[in-house]
Amino acid sequence: MLTSVKNEKVKNWRKLKKKKERDIESKFLIEGFHLIEEAHKSNWEITEIIYQTGVEVNPEWSAYSLHEVSDNVMAALTETKTPQGILAVVRKNQSRERQLQRALLVDRVQDPGNLGTMIRTADAAGFDTIILGKGTVDLFNDKVIRSTQGSMFHLHIYEADLHEEIDRLQREGTIVWSTGLDNATFYHELEVPNNLAILVGNEGSGVDPDLMKKATQNVKIPIYGLAESLNVSIAAAILMYEVAKK
Repeated sequence: MLTSVKNEKVKNWRKLKKKKERDIESKFLIEGFHLIEEAHKSNWEITEIIYQTGVEVNPEWSAYSLHEVSDNVMAALTETKTPQGILAVVRKNQSRERQLQRALLVDRVQDPGNLGTMIRTADAAGFDTIILGKGTVDLFNDKVIRSTQGSMFHLHIYEADLHEEIDRLQREGTIVWSTGLDNATFYHELEVPNNLAILVGNEGSGVDPDLMKKATQNVKIPIYGLAESLNVSIAAAILMYEVAKK
């Protein structure tokens, strides 16, 4: 059992709380039984499981490298208010080699809860791909991971230059809808194509104008009350579920 936060292995786990270290190691931490089970059932690689003394580990996880730790070590590793006493180290999986039918493109969304909610909604709406543009909050941020409720392990998600990705998608025959008001059509007035990518943007400034110009079509959502706009995760949800009906 590991009992000291100064232990080298414990220090390396704690480093994974920082994006810089996650990028260097190409690994990240997840907390709780549900997230670990979702990762276990997916094609993401769990490299280690860390459990607090007294916590019962699922027998199906016995093939992984298991590490028992004391209460103080678990407290130093956990990020949640009511920790379950179990974490896992997972290797990043961001391969781009895959054809898509329904994709969400995310431009500079900053709030971890917004990104996590969009990933969870995309999973529920039957989308297969999410592409995260530069300036978007880190996918492996603890708050993002928890907000996805495991959906991040069900989808093909990777980071890329959205200018290049839009060009590539359009060459491959994918229609790109950008949210925005300039020269936009109400989404319910459009035919939904077989291959579609929906582009959503920053909470304050929306989609980058240069990206919007690249889109095949700009779309907007009707607002019937006095609100000026919708939260980006709500707007994305409306559009993704509209697509899901087709």
